[in-house]
Amino acid sequence: MSTGTYLLITLIVLLLIVAALSIRIVKQYERGVVFRLGRVIGAREPGLRFIIPIVDVMHHVSLRVVTLPIQSQGIITRDNVSVDVSAVAYFRVVDAIKSLVAIENVHAAINQIAQTTLRKVVGQHTLDETLSETDRINLDIRQILDITTIEWGVEVTLVELKDIQLPDSMKRAMAKQAEAEREKRAKIINAEGESLAAAALGDASDTMMAHPLALQLRNLQSLVEIGVDRNTTVVFPSPIMTTISELGEFISHEAAASAASNGAANGHR
Repeated sequence: MSTGTYLLITLIVLLLIVAALSIRIVKQYERGVVFRLGRVIGAREPGLRFIIPIVDVMHHVSLRVVTLPIQSQGIITRDNVSVDVSAVAYFRVVDAIKSLVAIENVHAAINQIAQTTLRKVVGQHTLDETLSETDRINLDIRQILDITTIEWGVEVTLVELKDIQLPDSMKRAMAKQAEAEREKRAKIINAEGESLAAAALGDASDTMMAHPLALQLRNLQSLVEIGVDRNTTVVFPSPIMTTISELGEFISHEAAASAASNGAANGHR
């Protein structure tokens, strides 16, 4: 082979090597940040991209949402109760250039700032607020993180408290409190029932006072209910005597009325 042929083959090989070094593929969920001689010249969209070998350097930045577990933190609440709280944060890069230039390791930085923010926010609330107002605490943590991370080109999309561990002594105290609360409600309901029953009995007594025989009928009904068991000894209550007396008066009154009617009839004769 001639010298010209060797030169042509060498040139083709060099061109292929340069082409291989200059071709970059940016995936759909990424952005490519290009540095030319150490200076940022811009971000590249997804697709096939070309750079100048040796002169340009491309860094790939993922724009997908990242799940960041926040390890359990020992926190003292505002009412001096020690709790262990763990959480999870979700964030994504919204500015690829800032995430590379503004901070060295964005994932580690967000992990550290999330831990300190979790301790700060939960420490400003009482234990009852921490247990019952988790939505408000989640929102407060997210807002504080957003203020810091927006300068790094990162947006925190969601923060959720994942687990709250209480001391055993506090668990026992809360169980006693819940039991006392249930007993209080039971006593209140019982007292309300007694009040309603007393009012109903008062109305019934007023009715019986207006109709004396109603009390006697009620006594007879009670005797019927007691007499279901044949072995039961029935003791007549004292109002029965009043009934007998009234019955005697009624018979005397009827006899007098009958005698008066007979006398009047004889007089007409």
